[in-house]
Parts: sequence; structure tokens; C-alpha cells
Amino acid sequence: MKTIHSIFLLVFALFSYNSVSAQYGNGYNNGYGNGYGRGGGMGMDRSMMQGPQSSPSKPKEVPVEETAAKIVEQMKPEVNLDELQVIAITNVLADSMREQGVLLKNESSSQDQKIEQINALREVTTKKITAFLNPGQVEKYTAFMANFKEIKKTKSKKKKDKKEVKEDTEETKPAE
Repeated sequence: MKTIHSIFLLVFALFSYNSVSAQYGNGYNNGYGNGYGRGGGMGMDRSMMQGPQSSPSKPKEVPVEETAAKIVEQMKPEVNLDELQVIAITNVLADSMREQGVLLKNESSSQDQKIEQINALREVTTKKITAFLNPGQVEKYTAFMANFKEIKKTKSKKKKDKKEVKEDTEETKPAE
């Protein structure tokens, strides 16, 4: 009887110790025990003190050369571009995208000024690209760009629609 009683008491003590150590940090810098000597005080652990970390939610910026190459790859069969034209147009598009990024980041310009500057840049870019094309290709290029703009518009509308649907479903969910 005494052995059963002592075994029961030992098991109870182990479970209690495990529960308390898990609650108060267990030596791994978590739980309620943060900040008392180990984490630098104020409830911060080491992961907070390492400085800014890259968050997985922030999308990586795709290089402009890569984006320009993708656009030209889509354009190549429709406009019948040769390799020299592909290289030249890719360079023109990459330069244009860099310039557009600079214009968008310019904080001294108003929104209307930015739109005007981007439209002017678009016209200059189109003139540079059409300089590399023969007359038959220019028609195909204008048709491609019109189609490309429509594709971009429908994609952005789909994204907006998805956001609106998400917001509507969040509003209709009952509070738990």
C-alpha cells in the first residue's frame, strides 16, 4: 500500500513539475519566464533583439530585366521578332521600367504629375520600340499592346473582385 502511495505521489510530482516548467519557459525562452536575465528584460526574447527580419508576407521584387524579358517572350511570336529585335526591345523595356519606378517613387510629384510623366514615358518607349520594327510588325505590335493592356485590366479586376468577395464574406461571418 505504501509503495502504491509513493508511486502515485512521484507521478503527481513529475506531472506538476512538467506543467510548471512548460508554463514558465522550460529554459527555451518562451512562456511567462521571458525577460528575467535571459531575454534582455521587458519581456523580449532573443528573436526580438536581432533587429528587423525579412517578413515572408513581403513579396520579392522581380528585376526589371526579367519582367521585360517575359513581355518580349510573349511578344516575339505575335510580332515575328528576330533575335536582334528581341535584345533591343528588351533593353528599351527594361530602361522604361526603371524610369517608371523612379517616377513612381518620386515624392515631390503629385499623383496627376506622375500620371502625365508615365504617359509621356510610355509614348517615348513606344516610339523607341517601333523604330526597331518594320511597318508590318508595327501593326502587330499595336494590336499586341492593346491586347496586353486588356489582359492586365482583367487581371487587376479579378484581383479587386477577389478582395471584395473576401471583404464581403468577412463582414457576413458571425462573431465568434
